[in-house]
Amino acid sequence: MNPQTHLAIDGYVDAIPAPGTSWGTARFDLIHSPADADRIAPDTPDTVYACTTGDPRIAEVLLREIQPGDLVRVTGTLAPPDEPEAPARFTVDGLEVLVATPAPAVYGLVLERFANYVVVFDADRDQVPVFTASGRWVGEAANADAIGDLIDTWENDGRR
Repeated sequence: MNPQTHLAIDGYVDAIPAPGTSWGTARFDLIHSPADADRIAPDTPDTVYACTTGDPRIAEVLLREIQPGDLVRVTGTLAPPDEPEAPARFTVDGLEVLVATPAPAVYGLVLERFANYVVVFDADRDQVPVFTASGRWVGEAANADAIGDLIDTWENDGRR
């Protein structure tokens, strides 16, 4: 494989996409099953791709609309993993939802509004993602008790 290859991959979103390391970015894992199951060994594993995007429009769709189990087509650049056991890295520059998972598939997820901020409570995680009401990434509070401190820090640093 070339060090980097541009291609399209169809696969299922493995978990709720997460904000990336900076504004306008997101990350998620994509599970790609072999295309022709009849021609390969039955124990051939699925391929997992560690996907990221730096396109704010795609990141917004990922963070607001994409759920685990959605079948999507991503286009972008594939790079080999840094370590042999790590998943291949895929930088997404295009996203198309092929089949959306019905909304009830995400259990224990609650969005709550705090004035001009929206927080995401997930029953499976202690950390609480925080966004502005307009969708701008604020940060992740270590737990529900730390939300106020995170918002105070955001407002006092002048990032609004």
